[in-house]
Amino acid sequence: MIDVKGKWTLVTGASRGIGYQVAIFMAKQGANLILHSRNLEHTKKVEQEVKALGVEVYSVEADLANHESVVRMLDEIEAKGTAVDILFNNAAIQTPYRENVWETPVADFEQSFQVNVISLVTISNRFIPKMIERGFGRIINTTSGIKDQPELSAYAASKAAVDKYTKDLAPRLEGTNVVMSITDPNWCTTDLGGSQAPNTPESAIPGVAVGAFVNDMQSACFFPAAAFYNMSFEEAVKKAESIKPNPYTI
Repeated sequence: MIDVKGKWTLVTGASRGIGYQVAIFMAKQGANLILHSRNLEHTKKVEQEVKALGVEVYSVEADLANHESVVRMLDEIEAKGTAVDILFNNAAIQTPYRENVWETPVADFEQSFQVNVISLVTISNRFIPKMIERGFGRIINTTSGIKDQPELSAYAASKAAVDKYTKDLAPRLEGTNVVMSITDPNWCTTDLGGSQAPNTPESAIPGVAVGAFVNDMQSACFFPAAAFYNMSFEEAVKKAESIKPNPYTI
């Protein structure tokens, strides 16, 4: 299992929900944190909590729906000289539920792909080459198990694109000690998941976090949170390292 003490970890969407849980968990393991949200005000609380845990932390802001905003955030991180070791691509949006699926606005797809895919790829592509140069990196991309709900087709399609990006990139990471995995937090009571969800954000840990700690050098593994419920973190990492990458089925 990887020791993350002192490693810089960027968590997108860190102010609430799953991102908040990940930030606190990683800080408890000794990782330094870069906390992303749309506005610096949103991460003030979690930043104070992380500082109290004795690690270094700072916040950055970016509207993931705006490419220029994302680039400015990445430039700021680089200007600070921070070498990002671990990246949790957690932030995402879910477009409205469209009862008439045939009238789903094109804007739903444009917004979903800009936030959930293009920004994720932009962030990953900025940091991965430097991770390869340093000989270490962990990228955890958040997907969704959503299916058979065409009313949310824009969101579902964007998450399928995240899966495809992760799988296609995996061969380029072989032998680099940079590992990219996919996690599904399951349906949780977050702002995105809604109040009817059957699971708490806390339940997503350790499943969401294990991708930062695996030491098996295999990219494109899928770590659904539900597969790690009621496990100690050590047990979860051991199980994660036994999971093989998802092969293409077509």
